[in-house]
Amino acid sequence: MAERSQTAPEAGSDMGNEDAIGGNVSKYAVLPSGYCGQPKKGHLIFDACFESGNLGRVDQVSEFEYDLFIRPDTCNPRFRVWFNFTVENVKESQRVIFNIVNFSKTKSLYRDGMAPMVKSTSRPKWQRLPPKNVYYYRCPDHRKNYVMSFAFCFDREEDIYQFAYCYPYTYTRFQHYLDSLQKRNMDYFFREQLGQSVQQRHLDLLTITSPAGRWSW
Repeated sequence: MAERSQTAPEAGSDMGNEDAIGGNVSKYAVLPSGYCGQPKKGHLIFDACFESGNLGRVDQVSEFEYDLFIRPDTCNPRFRVWFNFTVENVKESQRVIFNIVNFSKTKSLYRDGMAPMVKSTSRPKWQRLPPKNVYYYRCPDHRKNYVMSFAFCFDREEDIYQFAYCYPYTYTRFQHYLDSLQKRNMDYFFREQLGQSVQQRHLDLLTITSPAGRWSW
């Protein structure tokens, strides 16, 4: 897939408008203003085109700082909370500040010590960032939206890093889990398709009961 590059937005351009958010970024290379050519090491490449991914736009504020815009929920354009994206093409010891700038919630567990999740190619187990590196605050520069900022230092150039709001649990993973339960032929578990979602995903009706009776959830 072809890479896209991004430089600092011009005054009055759509890139300066928080409403200018389309689909998820796909191998989006952020290049310094005035730079031409292929991305060099340290020119970060963002991607969210995968299941449960969410990152709609990236603006570079300075050499080290980036404003990140998340996309709203599919059926609720006013609800913006979830993010999940990858970063690659990093330099060893490269330090950054990521600002998630358009949260819709006024209250968040980030204010009480919760921290985003991170993993990388060589360290596939999710872990939380140190809470001391995470800040949640209201920002007048972004329509007084709540902003979550976190500092991070990349330590392995060959790794792809992934950041998420909390532990991702995808639809595919859930379907695999239900498949495994169904194959066990348990007499107290029954699964049937109730319908389909707006995005044509199966809506499962699960009945869990004793063999003598049934109740659903």
